[in-house]
Amino acid sequence: MIDSLPLLLGLGASLAALIMLCLWLLGLKRRNFSYVDLGWAANFAVLGLFYGLFAPGDPVRRILIATLYVVHGSRLALHLAGRIVGQPEEGRYVQLRQEWGAKGALDLKFLVFFQFQALLNVFLTLPLLIASFNSAPAPLPLEIAGATLWLLALLGESTADAQLKSFIRNPANKGEVCDVGLWRYSRHPNYFCEWLIWIGYALFALASPYGWIALLMPALMLHLLLNVTGVKPTEEQSLRSKGDKYRDYQARTSRFVPMPPRKTGGST
Repeated sequence: MIDSLPLLLGLGASLAALIMLCLWLLGLKRRNFSYVDLGWAANFAVLGLFYGLFAPGDPVRRILIATLYVVHGSRLALHLAGRIVGQPEEGRYVQLRQEWGAKGALDLKFLVFFQFQALLNVFLTLPLLIASFNSAPAPLPLEIAGATLWLLALLGESTADAQLKSFIRNPANKGEVCDVGLWRYSRHPNYFCEWLIWIGYALFALASPYGWIALLMPALMLHLLLNVTGVKPTEEQSLRSKGDKYRDYQARTSRFVPMPPRKTGGST
């Protein structure tokens, strides 16, 4: 066990940074920086396992919250691997190549980008670290509530991903916009459910000393999902690739929170 929280945090940060460095080197070799998404997901599983093994808190609590992070990160990493490994670079990163300029500067900018994702991984696993240092007997009511919300959200995210994958695999849907299942009620049901997962982590951590710090994570994740790496670049790429079909979809479908489709109106 490692009783020093700063030491365990530092070791976790070093591990996440090393994983992202290796994936950046792989991206250089393959000329495909989409691997950053794979590292982003996998680091949550790696840090979940690392903190769960070496933190000094109650073993039941450590095993429970570590399992949540490992399952969540592993599921997302496996899902993303199917879109990244052996496939062309995703449109978002092709666009960044065009915006970030010459090759030498481009590669260094992507290195910073990869390491920034590692830093976010470390920050977003603070609920896990906080809970893993709590020695009180587990589970507590808030922890049960957080784990329950996490499970429901993970099922929703998995369902949305499966529906999109099935839609894309159908040759008849080539060039069309996925508006079936959960995608009929939200343009990004996967991202919405991802956000609920982070609310679940925050609820879980609230049962531990200094757990209020975990409330920052859903707020940060909401900003990231809406404005940085989620909704905004995904919609920009969809508009470039699908044009008016996607504009029509925007006009009738909620941007984020699932709601009944509109007959007319602008995007929300």
